Amino acid sequence: MSSTFQDIRLLRISYLRGPSIWTYRPVLETWLDLGELEEHPSHLLPGFNARLTALLPALVEHHCGVGERGGFLQRLDEGTWMGHVLEHVVIELLNLAGMPTGFGQTRSTSQAGVYRMVFRARDEHVSRTALACGHRLLMAAINGEPFDVAAAVAQVRNQLDDTYFGPSTAAIVAAATDRRIPHVRLNQGNLVQMGHGARQRRIWTAETDFTGAIAENIAGDKDLTKRLIAACGVPVPEGSRVDSPAAAWEAAEDIGLPVVVKPIDGNHGRGVSLDLNTREEVEAAWPVAAAEGSGVIVERYIRGDEHRLLVVGGEVVAAARGESLWITGDGRATVAALIDSQLNTDPRRGEAEEFPLETIRLDREPVIRLLLQRQGLDGDAVPAAGRRVLVQRNGNVAIDCTDDVHPEVARVAGLAARVVGLDIAGIDLVAEDIRQPLHTQGGAIVEVNAGPGLLMHLKPAVGTPRPVGRAIVDHLFREGEDGRIPIVGVAGTRHTTAVARLVGWLLQLSGRHVGLACREGLFLERRQVEAGDATRWDTAQRLLMSRNVDTAVIENGPVEILNDGLAYDRCDVGIVTDLDLPETLRAPLAAHDFFESDQLVKVLRTQVDVVLPHGVAVLNAADERVAAMAELCDGEAILYGIDPQTPALARHRGSGARGGRAVFVRDGRVVLATGSAETRLAALQRLAAGRGAADSPIDTEVLLAAVAAAWALEVAPDLIIAGIETFASDLVAA
Repeated sequence: MSSTFQDIRLLRISYLRGPSIWTYRPVLETWLDLGELEEHPSHLLPGFNARLTALLPALVEHHCGVGERGGFLQRLDEGTWMGHVLEHVVIELLNLAGMPTGFGQTRSTSQAGVYRMVFRARDEHVSRTALACGHRLLMAAINGEPFDVAAAVAQVRNQLDDTYFGPSTAAIVAAATDRRIPHVRLNQGNLVQMGHGARQRRIWTAETDFTGAIAENIAGDKDLTKRLIAACGVPVPEGSRVDSPAAAWEAAEDIGLPVVVKPIDGNHGRGVSLDLNTREEVEAAWPVAAAEGSGVIVERYIRGDEHRLLVVGGEVVAAARGESLWITGDGRATVAALIDSQLNTDPRRGEAEEFPLETIRLDREPVIRLLLQRQGLDGDAVPAAGRRVLVQRNGNVAIDCTDDVHPEVARVAGLAARVVGLDIAGIDLVAEDIRQPLHTQGGAIVEVNAGPGLLMHLKPAVGTPRPVGRAIVDHLFREGEDGRIPIVGVAGTRHTTAVARLVGWLLQLSGRHVGLACREGLFLERRQVEAGDATRWDTAQRLLMSRNVDTAVIENGPVEILNDGLAYDRCDVGIVTDLDLPETLRAPLAAHDFFESDQLVKVLRTQVDVVLPHGVAVLNAADERVAAMAELCDGEAILYGIDPQTPALARHRGSGARGGRAVFVRDGRVVLATGSAETRLAALQRLAAGRGAADSPIDTEVLLAAVAAAWALEVAPDLIIAGIETFASDLVAA
């Protein structure tokens, strides 16, 4: 079938990195023009639904708005437009590529045939790739053209491998998210900040900011590690460092055969030769080990299986066991072919990090070639039928044995990690039975590793996955801690900068180390570190990355929310000042299809949506639309207004002392009210003067909003008064 429809045009693509009008999470927003397809929903395209579901059979699992399995297919049969279909195609490609995604929405705009489509986007690059592939797949299905789904999934997966977190980091970040701990990616790799400001912790894969450089260097020197832990009673194999093949054999004779030859600072078992019994084997192993590290060590060979114990905060939280790999000859196939047919066909093996077992490649495994040589074979040899050939000894540490670890073994492993000084360590030990103490069977700890990989515990080849990401997060943050600092968000179009500046001043006087991002610049306490508009997403995020900041105040305009989303996922205080639509904002808002003041409710409610359950929304009661946002808040609401008889204020206060909180002016004085109970502050005229000139007093609504925010964060009334009286609106500290 030849092409009959022109491509759907993707007009613009935006990555919204924070909470937005769509959801709390990052999304990719795409504006698309269906063109002539606007007149051809799914049920009017002959054969389209069958072609699409043949390409993506798992679309049957999409509930869509119907709320049950098969819901999206029902929508296809009833007739839905191609923007909505593209949303589901992209989501399914992400699912197939290993980045499970469920959220998506498609909405029409004021332009006929033009839609806004969004979907959950954990990573911008991966999401853009999925969108491009999904676009091509959809057009192929529409026009009856062939399409290689497997190649598209591979393209998305490759992008995922290139730019998203590795599996260890992803597991830790997911565990943090489960505990409502925010995270910030600090580089293009696996350096991640969890929490904000002064309460943050950092990880780099399975290393944390508790991991000392000295401890890491000790762990990198296997000889030094052994000497230190042996001095504390940890069983280790006898061994010594050698500088030549001849010296290796001399050491082996002193230690007693069999021995192990390995690099002194290698990793992942590379260059390690085991169970060596002759001079030829020892001397041949030396250059293999030397190529993988800065030196070579010869050790007594410990009989048994290799085990990896993960120690977090001094406790063993997971354990895995290795096993030897064998192939069986058939008298026809070569060793290399048998490895491919009997080992590499295992679906658990692969090149990517997501696979618990690695592909066996003779061309890059000199240790395996040496082991084959000791058996009189090489990759091209053809073993006799029935002959068993050892391919790898003690590799593939991916069989979970956490529940089998003897308490004494766990104690010794924890001791080894503490002696080296690692808060997170991978303890490699060899034992014939992990269910028995090491000293009863001649077992020993052979290595202590910093930054251990977690995949063998997250996705073991055999056994139960272990929640090691959660163990690491629980190590970094005690129960009840979420790494959050108080954040005050100020949203609106009028007076928001003045409100943010005054709130920041009041909080600073209360003893907090305040960071402020507003249209007048970026401030750390009283020091301006950047002039100009600092309401951009990336600028505001810098506040949350500073370890000196324990409270942040961030100004947000509607355009910034539409362009990027908020710079934080949740906040303690969310202020909405107004829903005005000044002329200066009409053009940039129109670009987002917002033309009327009433439409701003959907945008600025985002600031209220993200208020934490223990937090407070501070809302201008003079605008009923703003005051009504109190119903959207997960926490409490404080309304403010000049006139205490404002209907929204009166309703909010209710009757009696248990009504809602409000801030207003009565008899020329600022009043804090909880229900019918009132606390009067200083005279409005005295407060509004601040330290500024008498002819430029603080705007009354600005003052009331700031007082309400300070009250929400439990700043004492006397301190609020003192702060306002000493505030200078034109003060910009150097």
